[in-house]
Amino acid sequence: MAKNRKLGRTTDIRMSMLKTLSTDLIWHEKIETTEQRAKEVKAIVDSIIALAVKEKDNFEMVDVKVVKAKLDAKGNKVTELVKSKNGKEYLKVVKEETVEKRQKDMPSRLNARRKIMRKINKVVDSEGNKVDLPSKLFNELATRYSGRVGGYTRIVKCGPRRGDGAEMVILQLV
Repeated sequence: MAKNRKLGRTTDIRMSMLKTLSTDLIWHEKIETTEQRAKEVKAIVDSIIALAVKEKDNFEMVDVKVVKAKLDAKGNKVTELVKSKNGKEYLKVVKEETVEKRQKDMPSRLNARRKIMRKINKVVDSEGNKVDLPSKLFNELATRYSGRVGGYTRIVKCGPRRGDGAEMVILQLV
């Protein structure tokens, strides 16, 4: 007996569909889909959020040396004229070195991040910028659900779909 629904799809198409629905639910926090798909996605997303809640504080702050181009008042890179070994002159960008504090994941949190990245897709917003969903999970959603044990999603029935009568639901984060 199968442990999950087949949803009338082959394995690769089904896994891709569930991965996309899970990504959309985490990003938008609300999706509309059929009841059978929602029940499958609910199990996946609940496990992802539970993993994020478990590992949310498992990091350390470290000092990282960062070398950046020095900028002037207008935001342009500062350059200086230098001479090469063979006597030619060229412009060289002036670099400045700073120390920043950054989060460094502990091994179990890094493993959790990799497990999460296996279950969701990479996302690009409307301006073309990359969206870091694992960070949203660890920082936003895990702090929101830290006092809760399971039950991070809710299924609300909407009624039958007009075309084929499939039961439609709204799946949302609580």
